[in-house]
Amino acid sequence: MGYRRTITTVGIHAEGAHNEVITGGVLDVPGSSMFEKARYLEEHGDDLRQFLLHEPRRKVAQCVNLVLPSSKPGVDAGFIIMESASYPPMSGTNTISAVTALLETGILPMMEPFTDLVLETPGGIIGVRAECRDGHCVQVSIDNVPCFVFGLSVKLNVQGLGEIRADIAYGGMIYVIVDAADVGLAIEPRYAKELVEIGERIKAAAAVQVEATHPENPGIHTVNQTLFTTPAHRLDAKTLTARNTVVVSPGRLDRSPCGTGTSARLAVMHARGEIGVGDTFVHESIIGTRFTGRIRQVVEIGSRKGIVPTISGRGWITGFHTHVLDPTDPLPTGYRLSDTWPSQPS
Repeated sequence: MGYRRTITTVGIHAEGAHNEVITGGVLDVPGSSMFEKARYLEEHGDDLRQFLLHEPRRKVAQCVNLVLPSSKPGVDAGFIIMESASYPPMSGTNTISAVTALLETGILPMMEPFTDLVLETPGGIIGVRAECRDGHCVQVSIDNVPCFVFGLSVKLNVQGLGEIRADIAYGGMIYVIVDAADVGLAIEPRYAKELVEIGERIKAAAAVQVEATHPENPGIHTVNQTLFTTPAHRLDAKTLTARNTVVVSPGRLDRSPCGTGTSARLAVMHARGEIGVGDTFVHESIIGTRFTGRIRQVVEIGSRKGIVPTISGRGWITGFHTHVLDPTDPLPTGYRLSDTWPSQPS
């Protein structure tokens, strides 16, 4: 029997977050940049995301990355990030997954002890250094897109919570950042359901009450993630640490420490004078895995001052998959039920 669609992927977990990287079955997508290609998929080809992320084929707590050639000079490859309800401009966890898949499967040549790459994401061009040993990526370090603060200690009126204070920052996605203790929660697995429910309410309030548009790309706008955190404390004179978790709409927790969330937190900490260029920030996830962040340099993004952070973490291949669509299958784009998602996405 022939199949209507056959797509091969490499499964990766990056510090606990499961992602897949498409390695076959999609030739290309219209557009002159990864941002345009992502918008094309969102508007005209969203069946691919639904096919790969909806039940009954896959589980809800994951993302998929589509690797494509880049038309930009000097760029090794591009990729588009598909989350369960959106196409974000950038993701540290998904970058680690894409790099691990590209190098460990031989799509791009691996050099030891380091492989340096330039990649195009929908959010812009990034540099990557993979530390490689015995045919494996033992660590991936990402020089992220410029990150900056929209507002510090912004007052938000949230349904059921009243007025709270939050920071709004861009780290590759636009975050509303809240101390978990301020809403009576702790960043522990037993509070996962409550963190998701309250985090979605906070995000909805921030999206309406805070104007947030990227100064260089107006197509990137609106608060779209809630990051719960704990106060940072020092391990030594040059190293700080904190715990965090990010609520990924329409309702789950990022299992990893979140690369763009770490970047947004670094931008906030720098704006407050809590961390300097070259200092180390260890960001711990709700399951205890860690990313390490550093500020490479201070930059200007439009009229805003910001930073370029480097985020480091690890990824491991978990499997190789072939996803097929039988022509008689009545569920070509799958389905979602609110027993696993607190809200129903479009």
